[in-house]
Amino acid sequence: MSATCRIQFPGTSHSAVTLARGSNLSEHLTVENSPVLFGCRTGICGTCLVRVEGVIPPPGDEEQDLLDIVAPGDKKARLACQLDLAADIRVEVPDAP
Repeated sequence: MSATCRIQFPGTSHSAVTLARGSNLSEHLTVENSPVLFGCRTGICGTCLVRVEGVIPPPGDEEQDLLDIVAPGDKKARLACQLDLAADIRVEVPDAP
């Protein structure tokens, strides 16, 4: 198992980034290296809502409560600020530039 995870942003001009396994996306993604926007970075505003393909840990209870409001029924929806990396993933941002 690799100690790093590759994060891809299909459908955007952003190149993939490689981060350490266990890293939190909000600590490493910026407007320069990803299409993901962040507001509070604490999981309460929903600005960093993304759709994720790949193996990821399930959301915590507080994150799930917000996901039920901002993306009801979407099993691929996550808040990037709450996402710790476990494997390579593809991240799609609604209306990404």
